[in-house]
Amino acid sequence: MDNLPPLRAMQVFDCVGRCGGIAEAARRLGVSVGAVSQQMKILEDALGVSLTFRDGKRIRLTAVGQRYHESCAAAFESLRVAHAEVERSKNGKMLRISALPSLLSKWLAPLLTTWQKDHPEMDLYLDGSHTEPSRDGYEVDFRLTYSDRALDAENAIELFRDCVIPACSPSLLRSGAPLNEPADLLAYPLLSINWLPTFASPPSWRDWFESCQVDGSQLHDSHRVFSLSAMAIQAAIDGQGVVLAQHAMIREDLVAGRLMMPFTLPLFLQSSYFLTWTRSTFDKAHCRLFHRWLLARGREQIEINAALAEQAYKR
Repeated sequence: MDNLPPLRAMQVFDCVGRCGGIAEAARRLGVSVGAVSQQMKILEDALGVSLTFRDGKRIRLTAVGQRYHESCAAAFESLRVAHAEVERSKNGKMLRISALPSLLSKWLAPLLTTWQKDHPEMDLYLDGSHTEPSRDGYEVDFRLTYSDRALDAENAIELFRDCVIPACSPSLLRSGAPLNEPADLLAYPLLSINWLPTFASPPSWRDWFESCQVDGSQLHDSHRVFSLSAMAIQAAIDGQGVVLAQHAMIREDLVAGRLMMPFTLPLFLQSSYFLTWTRSTFDKAHCRLFHRWLLARGREQIEINAALAEQAYKR
């Protein structure tokens, strides 16, 4: 440990590597360009090698500098993770939740408004990510994930299985052709969602038209494709077309009148959403309360989707 270069010099070098230049690094660190250059010289003198070279007006990392920067960046990221965890541990009244981005923004976040009203003393940390939490990274109390991702968790329970259904802005219908039967949707711009390669995609327009016994052989369903469900839903709200959206994610928009369902004909996803947690989560009383509360919300969604399917069956 004693022969390591000065920590400040390595920190400055890490910033130079991330910023791609000394001037930008100086701006981000809030110091002068001369101070950055001085720290870079201290580091190179300590290592006995050149880490950068001049390419015109730009400063670039040498091959050795690139490899060294990768190690420095990983080390400082570990330090940042450790520091963030220590800061969070100081707050015993924080609930840490990680979830898939669209599920978080369109289903969970609106529900959490009620939770926080009933528990005003609680703080919430919400992380929208497709990446499953690492046991060596940021600690979270709960993770909401999809399909077989839950198999890798210490503990997991099914929340609900969602269904997709056509939805669009009321303004789109006012300016378009009448919708008397599912086949009439073929005259409208159809917004598609594709989760590959992260997950198997939700039912497509072709799947939905087939379930309605509509010939979709001439369907052009790759005209506008979104990787995030929330983006496709927002495009539909903006009147850009009809989206085959997950019902759980458009409940609030339906109630608010931002979206409407031209046909109540749902099609269920291949897999379910799951709630996962680690063994230590239940050591906290507020986590046990939240676990029960969220499972109840999942049961409500199951009942809503079942009623939707029953309504369609009776048509």
